[in-house]
Amino acid sequence: MSDPAFDPAAPLVPSGNLRRRQLVSRLAEIGATAAAVIAIAVLVVVIWTVVARGAKAIDLDFIFTGYPTGVGPMLLGTLVIALVATAMAMPIGVLIALYTTEYSGARGSRVLKTTLDLLNGLPSIILGLFVFILIVDPQNKQTGFAGSIALAIIELPLIARGSQEVLLLVPAALREASDALGVARWRSILTVVLPTALGGIVTATVLAVARAAGETAPLILASSVFDPKTFSVNPFEALPNVPVWIYKLSEEGNPEGFTEAWGMSLLLISFILFASLGARALLARSKRKLSS
Repeated sequence: MSDPAFDPAAPLVPSGNLRRRQLVSRLAEIGATAAAVIAIAVLVVVIWTVVARGAKAIDLDFIFTGYPTGVGPMLLGTLVIALVATAMAMPIGVLIALYTTEYSGARGSRVLKTTLDLLNGLPSIILGLFVFILIVDPQNKQTGFAGSIALAIIELPLIARGSQEVLLLVPAALREASDALGVARWRSILTVVLPTALGGIVTATVLAVARAAGETAPLILASSVFDPKTFSVNPFEALPNVPVWIYKLSEEGNPEGFTEAWGMSLLLISFILFASLGARALLARSKRKLSS
């Protein structure tokens, strides 16, 4: 039996808990803002420290020549490792994204998304140990290819999840138009869906490369015994790379080595920063294009 005092047509009035709820909401807002400010402040301090200590080490000789006056071999080796890793991770990641968005049902899609999220959360040292046991230890030899496999595993969930989000933004009307014209499903995906989402897929890939380029732990186990004086692009030998060389210099206790490590840190952070900003700009542009 309904309460006779209740009038559904009466105007809403604040309850006695309104002031407490407003206070809790205000405290939560202040806490979130303070956390964001602290995160930005820490980032600014880190970047400023790296710039202040590393800028004096950077010049053309430092970038393009070999050790001990430059880090050219390390930069080239890092580029090769990252390119090989991306060549492995990108096709698989895009295919996974296509399967979850175009073919699998809701249950299969949830399972794959959960698996990708778990893979993305694995510590990189575990992936390095996995590659070491699977490839390095049986061959008794470190290679850039082994490091690329570890970085490809790191990139894979990022590319797949990013591509999923972009593919979901492709207007359903494009798929329906292809179906109405009698175009085969695979051909519709290949000629309509993928070209439309290509900008976003490239953006997700760039973000994944920026994320994996600074990983040190897998490369210590996969490609850390190298000659810092030799320029090499052969992925089937240990390749010089920036993260491992920074780690080695930081352990030597040599002041000149510290300066070189700060210089390489600045180069690495600059690459990651500009790649991330560029990728996010491309992503925003792709979203505007898909939503228009």
